[in-house]
Amino acid sequence: MPKAPAGTLYRGREGMWSWVAHRVTGVLIFFFLFAHVLDTALVRVSPEAYNDVIGTYKNPVVGLGEVGLVAAIIFHAFNGVRVMLVDFWSKGPRYQRQMLWGVIALWVLLFVPFAIRHLMNVFS
Repeated sequence: MPKAPAGTLYRGREGMWSWVAHRVTGVLIFFFLFAHVLDTALVRVSPEAYNDVIGTYKNPVVGLGEVGLVAAIIFHAFNGVRVMLVDFWSKGPRYQRQMLWGVIALWVLLFVPFAIRHLMNVFS
């Protein structure tokens, strides 16, 4: 069996994992927005029902979910800018790996302080 030339097989490096993470975070954000629109719509139906639903959100499980939501939003936003740069900047494909590491650095820089502060509020 002849061997394929080097560089022709997709090896699943950073580009693939950022693609997967971008899709996963997008789907998670979509489902959050769907639930958010539904629970907010309860205000028009019954303010008491809205208050009851919002009251159920005040627990540590939802607090941890909020941490995950913010993590997804921060990554999705910065990676979306990276994807636009790869697509529309002539040198974007050449620097896509470095830009991904920049996305990760910005994600850590913004997410870690938020997570610490938010979790202190959730568990206090």
